[in-house]
Amino acid sequence: MLDFIVQKLHKEGYRFVGIAAVTTFVLLLFNNYLGLLSLIITIWVYYFFRDPERFPIKDENYLVSPADGKITQIVEANGPKELGLEGKKFTRISIFMDVLCCHVNRIPCSGTISEIFYKPGKYINATLDKASEENERNYLKYKNLKGEELVVVQIAGLIARRIVCDAKEGDTINQGDRFGIIRFGSRVDLYFENYNLLVCKGQNTVAGETLLAFKK
Repeated sequence: MLDFIVQKLHKEGYRFVGIAAVTTFVLLLFNNYLGLLSLIITIWVYYFFRDPERFPIKDENYLVSPADGKITQIVEANGPKELGLEGKKFTRISIFMDVLCCHVNRIPCSGTISEIFYKPGKYINATLDKASEENERNYLKYKNLKGEELVVVQIAGLIARRIVCDAKEGDTINQGDRFGIIRFGSRVDLYFENYNLLVCKGQNTVAGETLLAFKK
């Protein structure tokens, strides 16, 4: 129970929690009702930036989820044109993270990052298909240990205004590693090929732990 109440905080959260806490203290000096409301918001901000430990399967025959949330789409799609992959077919899984989800993003399988590309854009509802083409987003392309290309896309949502990617081109990454966070509601797309699906639309996922697909 204590582990649930006292959560590890992602580094992006300290500033926001600090601002919310100071605001709460000031409001409590003038109005108890506003102070209580601000306290609730502060608690929500704290839990939004929680960064719990996760325990990936550590088996490269599987892809683990890059995000907490709900699977809103599973489709066959062309690869992102921003990465020159528009002529290649992939399976794309889209995972929507609402404002109650943990927003720390994780690597589906081990490999080496070959390209990172940031694209400014709009802030339409991240559950819509066109969000993959129109919203602010960050592409992370990498090769798994067998040399196959995968793409993870961080997509800003209706409320989100800041995508954070801590990974860099050339980095060697391991399954389940943290690589970034999206602030205040968002979506993550995963493009892959040569894996069999283990999930379905509407299913909830846990970043770094839920098995999305296994090697053919």
